[in-house]
Amino acid sequence: MLSQQLLAKLISSTIGKAKVLELTSTITEQQFPLCDLIDLTFHPDKKIAFRASWILENVLMQNANAYVTDLPYLLHRFPEVNHASSQRHYANILTRLTSSKGHPDIKAALANINMEPVVEKLFDWMIDPKVLVAVKCSAAEALMHLSQRYDWITEELRNQLEFLMRNGTAALQARGKMILKKIQTKS
Repeated sequence: MLSQQLLAKLISSTIGKAKVLELTSTITEQQFPLCDLIDLTFHPDKKIAFRASWILENVLMQNANAYVTDLPYLLHRFPEVNHASSQRHYANILTRLTSSKGHPDIKAALANINMEPVVEKLFDWMIDPKVLVAVKCSAAEALMHLSQRYDWITEELRNQLEFLMRNGTAALQARGKMILKKIQTKS
């Protein structure tokens, strides 16, 4: 039976996509507590934290609605994400959870959670020059989704994207244009 300690040991050395998928299946089959996996994403060893974040993303992308009761804990811990290697996975998770295509149970759960600390963290990632472009792009997309709930996000997001796109990479330019177009049609 998988425990938090055993999982930490299993991911303490380099793993690839195949092992991530295997562990994702094991976690799902054994109904491993998601809160324990979330806690591992904050492990002091950045490599363990990264691998746990990668697995967390896979678990939630495969069947997020099975973990609706764990979303408050996930979002409570979200502002604590500081490992650069974990940021991308958490930003991707937020992008998927906040999408308009999300499961109705997830939408209902998110509606009852104060998302402002999450929004603040997403903007922090967009502003921080040390944060990777992929994280900024996913953070911007999650913020676009959250602007349906918090209308003040739209103007701030537009300003941040326009600033970042001045000297941004091709990936940032492309995602920024897509988001700005969607924001414009919303207005």
